[in-house]
Amino acid sequence: MNEVAIGINYIEFNVQDMMRSKQFYQQLGWQFIDYSPYYCEFNSGSLKGGFYQTKEISSKGGALVILYSENLEETYQTLKEAGATITSEIIEFPGGRRFQFRDLDGYELAVWSK
Repeated sequence: MNEVAIGINYIEFNVQDMMRSKQFYQQLGWQFIDYSPYYCEFNSGSLKGGFYQTKEISSKGGALVILYSENLEETYQTLKEAGATITSEIIEFPGGRRFQFRDLDGYELAVWSK
């Protein structure tokens, strides 16, 4: 049996309010392409993905999406001002520092820096 190398290429989030989610993540420098009133693609600079607007959101469980920032403290402050809920304050770990937050739809993400 041959091994096949497959990496994460794209990630999608279900969101309740497309404009609200775009405004939130735009503060992190993300850019967007609208494909319909209910779907847009985002580009974070290192990964592309999408927002799909739906009334049914299940933001609990699953993989933890981890973002990278050159300036952890500035990103922390930007997210707090944008309405994020900080779920884990900045901690140190071998290789860097990180914190976790919940976005406006309840998704928990982390941000790390060297």
